[in-house]
Amino acid sequence: MMNEVSYSFARNNLAQVLETAEEALAPVIVKRRNHADMAIVPAAELRSLEETAHLLRSPKNAQRLLAALQRALGGSVKPREICDLRGEVGLE
Repeated sequence: MMNEVSYSFARNNLAQVLETAEEALAPVIVKRRNHADMAIVPAAELRSLEETAHLLRSPKNAQRLLAALQRALGGSVKPREICDLRGEVGLE
């Protein structure tokens, strides 16, 4: 899997580099001499990372989300359908 490429390779093989990032849903780092390395990331992945960073920015919210994740992974909470949850809070 291609996760780092030179600037020259990226320039000459842009379609391939973009396809790699798209298929892997992971960044491809473009190494540049005398410049900062750059990352090519699918836009949906970038938006997801930005949303996660926003949600975890508040320590209180981060703690609440991590506790919910631990409950979900621990099996102490049964999965529920979205339509059932929407009905419970009066959105349907």
